[in-house]
Amino acid sequence: MIRPILTQIALFLTPFAVYALFLSATRAGVLNVESWSPKTLAWLTAAAVLLMLAGFVYLGLREYQPAGSTYVPPHVKDGVLIPGHFK
Repeated sequence: MIRPILTQIALFLTPFAVYALFLSATRAGVLNVESWSPKTLAWLTAAAVLLMLAGFVYLGLREYQPAGSTYVPPHVKDGVLIPGHFK
């Protein structure tokens, strides 16, 4: 459960980190208040939300299981760990 949450947090923070790297590369000053104007923050937040939504859609499609399927938990068989799966 923690992996999807961390994935969404990482997707949200990615635009801000990329912009900070851009500011660092152009020597504009990452901690300079003028570099982080409200308009820029609005665009970065919109990009972050779109990335998160795309992540939710991707995870939802990837983790899809057909209706009526049953989950078989991980178990050890003949000394080999068999991961959990749906039947």
